[in-house]
Amino acid sequence: MENHNKVLMLMVCTFFFCTMPTYSIQHTLTPNQYIQYNDTLVSAAGTFEAGFFNFGDPQRQYFGIWYKSILPRTIVWVANRDTPVQNSTVIMKLTDQGSLVIIDGSKGIIWNSNSSRIGVKPVVHLLDSGNLVLKDGNNTRDFLWESFDYPGNTFLPEMKLKSNLITGPYKYLTCWRNPEDPAEGEFSFKIDSHGYLQQVTTNGARILYRGGSWNGNIFTGVAWQRNNRILNFSVVFTDKEVCYQYETLLNSIITRLVLDPNGNTQRYLWSDTTQIWEVIATSPSDQCDNYVMCGINSNCNINDFPICECLEGFMPKFQTKWKSSNWSDGCVRKTPLNCLHGDGFLPYTNMKLPDTSSSWFDRRMTLEECRTMCLKNCSCTAYANLDIRNGGSGCLLWFDNIVDMRKHTGIGQDIYIRLASSELDHKKNKRNLKLYGTLAGVIALIIGLTVLVLVKSAYRKKLGKQGYIKKLFHRKHNKEKEDGDLETIFDFPTITIATNYFSNRNKLGEGGFGPVYKGIMEDGQEIAVKKLSKTSGQGIEEFKNEVNLMATLQHRNLVKLLGCSIQQDEKLLIYEFMPNRSLDCFIFDPTRSKLLDWTKRLEIVDGIARGLLYLHQDSRLRIIHRDLKTSNILLDIDMIPKISDFGLARSFMGDQAEANTNRVMGTYGYMPPEYAVHGSFSIKSDVFSFGVVVLEIISGKKNSGFCDPRHRLNLLGHAWRLWIEEKPEELIADILYDEAIYSEIIRCIHVGLLCVQQQPEDRPNMSSVVFMLKGEKLLPNPSEPGFYAGRNNTNSTGSSSNGCSINEASMSLLEAR
Repeated sequence: MENHNKVLMLMVCTFFFCTMPTYSIQHTLTPNQYIQYNDTLVSAAGTFEAGFFNFGDPQRQYFGIWYKSILPRTIVWVANRDTPVQNSTVIMKLTDQGSLVIIDGSKGIIWNSNSSRIGVKPVVHLLDSGNLVLKDGNNTRDFLWESFDYPGNTFLPEMKLKSNLITGPYKYLTCWRNPEDPAEGEFSFKIDSHGYLQQVTTNGARILYRGGSWNGNIFTGVAWQRNNRILNFSVVFTDKEVCYQYETLLNSIITRLVLDPNGNTQRYLWSDTTQIWEVIATSPSDQCDNYVMCGINSNCNINDFPICECLEGFMPKFQTKWKSSNWSDGCVRKTPLNCLHGDGFLPYTNMKLPDTSSSWFDRRMTLEECRTMCLKNCSCTAYANLDIRNGGSGCLLWFDNIVDMRKHTGIGQDIYIRLASSELDHKKNKRNLKLYGTLAGVIALIIGLTVLVLVKSAYRKKLGKQGYIKKLFHRKHNKEKEDGDLETIFDFPTITIATNYFSNRNKLGEGGFGPVYKGIMEDGQEIAVKKLSKTSGQGIEEFKNEVNLMATLQHRNLVKLLGCSIQQDEKLLIYEFMPNRSLDCFIFDPTRSKLLDWTKRLEIVDGIARGLLYLHQDSRLRIIHRDLKTSNILLDIDMIPKISDFGLARSFMGDQAEANTNRVMGTYGYMPPEYAVHGSFSIKSDVFSFGVVVLEIISGKKNSGFCDPRHRLNLLGHAWRLWIEEKPEELIADILYDEAIYSEIIRCIHVGLLCVQQQPEDRPNMSSVVFMLKGEKLLPNPSEPGFYAGRNNTNSTGSSSNGCSINEASMSLLEAR
């Protein structure tokens, strides 16, 4: 009986293992090997995976490629996108002839790679770039076939979009029909080589969006590429084809460009922190991106109203339609060109160059030769440099109408539009009249200001300083400040228009003060606008405090306050715009942190130190910031750090060095013990906060969010333990560094620990810190820092919309004891 049971059990187990699905992972595919439904092909480093998948319907199987470690599954390429397999008996096989085929058990071959070349010992690899390649076993560098030559809806790093100069475009993106049907959709994203190279999105033969022409660095219509710091774009020209591709500057960056079913292109960046794909750019981005939005011979400027205007020397073809915002008929010349009696050119700057599909170009000509060439051809209407690098080179000519040109802010390229000489003379006369009017206005302004200064001087003596400050917030025009500078009170409607009516699209983030918006003024200046929230813990006193303090401060490591705006209960602070946002966006994000090498991190530490030194010692008033933290360190376009958010700052007069408050405000994790517990603050309070910031920059960890799992210590306690155990290098973030810079990093850790010591009198002042960072001062041994033994779970009230903070100001509810 016992033997009978054993036999029965063995039969059950055999049946179970024979009927359960089998899963296998392969790294190569050789002739007559195949991948079936439950098998996958994985790249060498495990970045990408290939196999069969479906969208919930097992009767519709596709063979595709996706990121192996990213969930939910993100498909980047589909082989049989138009011919899904209707049953689960499907296999992908490499034939003896060196072709990849997908075989349906009932219908036979439903997809074939159609490799035109036959290898001796063909083998299939999935590369870590996401490229599925068929190699000749005897020549591993020569691809017989590759999936990158047959793009779907996704443009990956190292993939090439090619345009044949003889037969036309032949390798481009096509969208999916919908998110669950990868069949070829209506829209295409390609490199148009008719005339001169430009990037276009089309619906059939109709252009929907044009990214502009290639200028040696970027496509002139793709604005976000100018400030890009993570990708390198390139175009390679040969006699037969043009090839466009990009690569990531760091291997840790995961990015892709996708053409969606609606014809929009979106640039995605994977965030290890949030575990989501973040959209960092979208095209088209606004109305001016729509092809020929304003008709021919016009210019589109999204920052103007109306957004369309005729070029100088042109007028609307139909005035009535134009006034009703129907710009489709475009503009016509006021005065016809006259080659025999001389024409001239009017320059336009920062432009997306017009459609180049009918243009002519020469790579060897100078700009002056280009101008001469255009003048000799009566049909030529504009010229520009082909390549803007190294001072500019090459010649690009347009003929007849100017099509699809737009104005950019701070980017784009110069172009010269041809006009009749009489139009140029008229333009010159208008310019002279305007100049005379400006000079007269300046003279009148100087006289008016002189009178105003005298009146205000007498007025302030009578009113007194405090009364004058109170009056400041009820004025709607420029006021002369005590130090002689002008403080600007902006018109509220102007700021409203600049921020697109405070739209979510312009929102940069949100802190304790309220939301922060990006704005673009009429002259093209970019600004950041902090709007005081009615629910904010900070109120009118903090608003006044920041205006009064910031108006007197000028230093390269402080954010510049441009002015403020007040309308009833609405209160705004207007700052210079920082394109790289705040420091915490970089150092706490595993992907972006790689963009800050050690040289740049040490420069940022030094810049913050110099900014604090100015506040504590070199400014007219001695200023204690009281809320120094990584989210209040903003980075300009050159990654220069600038201290921001002075809503909680306090100024000391004369020899005053310390003060107390019953209202403790700031951010946990950056407050020194004497302030958090007793409400006592001094310049040493900022020194403590600076030390925390330094240790966060070095480690890439946030003090209030870090917990050493073995010792239950926050970042300060963890750094101190490593220091006394003589293992400070274990604190250093996982970013490559040269041995030459190692000692500077360790010195930074040493300075950081000196700054966060428990007793304020033990901490150095910022003057000493600056010398210490430069290696010009011997460093004493640090004592135990002011920190809690366990994890500090108390969070600040500041928040961020995208995992980063913009000028957040957090408040505790502690009362001083």
